[in-house]
Amino acid sequence: MKQLLVRSGKVFLKEVPAPVVGPKNLLVQVDRSCVSVGTEMAGIKMSGLPLYRRALKQPHHVKRVVQLMRDQGIARIYKQVKGKLDAGLPTGYSAAGTVVAVGADVEGVAVGDRVACAGAGVANHAEMIDVPVNLSVPVPENLSFDLAATVTLGAIAMQGVRRAQPTLGETVVVVGLGILGQITAQLLSANGCRVIGTDVDPRRIAVAVENGLDVGINPKDGNLVERVIKLTDGVGADAVIITAASASSEILAESFQACRKKARVVIVGDVGLNMARSDIYAKELDVLISCSYGPGRYDPVYEEEGADYPLPYVRWTENRNMQEYLRLLATRRIRLDNMLQDAFPIDQAEEAYGRLSGEGEKPLLVLLKYPPRAGAADRVLQVGQPSQIDGRIKLALVGAGGFAQGMHLPNLEKLKDKFDLRTVVSRTGLSARSAAERFGVATATTDYQTVLDDPQIDLVLIATRHDLHAEMTLAALKAGKNVFVEKPLAMTEEELDAIEAFYAANPNGPMLMTGFNRRFSPAAVAAQAAMKDRTSPMIVNYRMNAGYIPSDHWVHGPHGGGRNVGEACHIYDLFNALTGSQPVDVHACTIVPTSDHWRRDDNFVATVRYADGSVCTLTYTSMGAKSFPKERADIFVDGKVLVLDDYKQLTVTGGKGGWKGLTIEKGQLEELKALAEAFKPNGQWPISLADQLSATRVSYAVQRQLSE
Repeated sequence: MKQLLVRSGKVFLKEVPAPVVGPKNLLVQVDRSCVSVGTEMAGIKMSGLPLYRRALKQPHHVKRVVQLMRDQGIARIYKQVKGKLDAGLPTGYSAAGTVVAVGADVEGVAVGDRVACAGAGVANHAEMIDVPVNLSVPVPENLSFDLAATVTLGAIAMQGVRRAQPTLGETVVVVGLGILGQITAQLLSANGCRVIGTDVDPRRIAVAVENGLDVGINPKDGNLVERVIKLTDGVGADAVIITAASASSEILAESFQACRKKARVVIVGDVGLNMARSDIYAKELDVLISCSYGPGRYDPVYEEEGADYPLPYVRWTENRNMQEYLRLLATRRIRLDNMLQDAFPIDQAEEAYGRLSGEGEKPLLVLLKYPPRAGAADRVLQVGQPSQIDGRIKLALVGAGGFAQGMHLPNLEKLKDKFDLRTVVSRTGLSARSAAERFGVATATTDYQTVLDDPQIDLVLIATRHDLHAEMTLAALKAGKNVFVEKPLAMTEEELDAIEAFYAANPNGPMLMTGFNRRFSPAAVAAQAAMKDRTSPMIVNYRMNAGYIPSDHWVHGPHGGGRNVGEACHIYDLFNALTGSQPVDVHACTIVPTSDHWRRDDNFVATVRYADGSVCTLTYTSMGAKSFPKERADIFVDGKVLVLDDYKQLTVTGGKGGWKGLTIEKGQLEELKALAEAFKPNGQWPISLADQLSATRVSYAVQRQLSE
């Protein structure tokens, strides 16, 4: 399918695999999508800036990149960032079309239904989109796709109006009469308000007046504040809604000055926020931010999981705002007739955006239209030619997110003599194709089943979100594929039991390796070598200064399973490797959080006793400083003390051995080397099934005790 992307200040079309419908989503064949003149053009302009200029505008991203460069090296992170930017970024967030597939967990929607869709990264300019059900609404029968495609803009405007809480007869000023301002003015008029609109473009004012604006003011024609004060008989505006975009804070200052005492100022557009206290103090003004389409926006439980907020307590969610906007369009309470122009075919998207960025009169509203499709869109895309070199392990990568592209794909490239990466599978066609192109892979797809059905694939590497690991692993094993799956192997005991049962029924089944990479790190290998002749049990004290992750992050939710099951399992496997024994007893306790800031598995201590008498303790905390090293192990055994310092070095006191590296090396490359060795005749599994199962079960035992 075709998708519109942004790169280096320009838009371009790219052929990518069509998405597969998610269980809580709708697969929509797009008929129309709407270009957000302000937001999208700002993004395109940003993409054309040099990297250092973009960095200055996004300092929070810079800090993260700098830390990654310290940990993983400048060259690796630079290639990762540049590769993502070179691939192009999706654009668009408002569309309408027809449902062609319904997720298994979705009720009340059928194939053939007409829907309008919202959301950046979701309602993209593309022929097919996979949309969470709460980011879609039904299109009334008498409403065209042209109008329905503006649903996101309408919901943004409506939320701004709701934040202002206008009452019948109030005077409200709308600053900026672009498409958001035009819709905002009409919503206020429908609400019984007297509306004053301001813009420096006389054509926009004329359009708004034609649609019912009471008074239009061009600030170039005189003092805006004086005009508003005069029009309100010296009182001032009851509310101001700012829908303009400007880096300057002058718009905000003028809005304050145009207000009466105790008025409301709602900021919808991207404007400078440097406020003078004197502008708002004496009048006791309420300054409000309007967040996107309404309550539910940016809440993954609402948007991704499909959980609704109860109507009696949250009357207007983003979904209900979208529905109400379409109702007002369908009943002609909101009119866009004098702003609509002929939609541009998607193949002429560059011309459409050129109209917005060029000189001369710019349209208020731009729509893109998509050709009708007779059959299903192709989920498999041939990007290049498969290698003809025999004797290598034919591999499919499932999941092309940041970790896969930043770690596994570069490592597989280093091991081209061992692995033949044939296919990249990803939830989005763009990430699948981008990864395939960047690393010279022949095929990109969004359909995991094609990998399972491919007789040439020897190995499936699964690097998706955690909740898919067990299901995909079991499906691959049943299809006769060897599997490397990132940790955790499974998120629940039922899932792990199913994998164990598979091997009980198929003792000579395909190989399974969980991505417990730390045991393969040079420091851990050196530690095992220094203790190979030990005669007594050991004590291991391991500290993981994991860093804080907000409680609403996906890692804590149903996709991630929490930090103990999702990350600490690494260390339980390392304990297995260091002791060479199996756990027999587990004890765990957590701090008692005094607020929702901390989760119960954010800060805990777990002690594991082993059959050989060894005792290993993990202190896992998210309360430490980010600048402090993340991981350290102190190992006491046979009169020796081994200190593993953040996978940069191992020191041995009282014995021989040790290791020192230049950067943090946690064993990701080495685990793939070990995996390749296992494919040789008489090769052994790099990690025994018993170790993989026991490390995962330790995490469950810890979790049960943390939850008590």
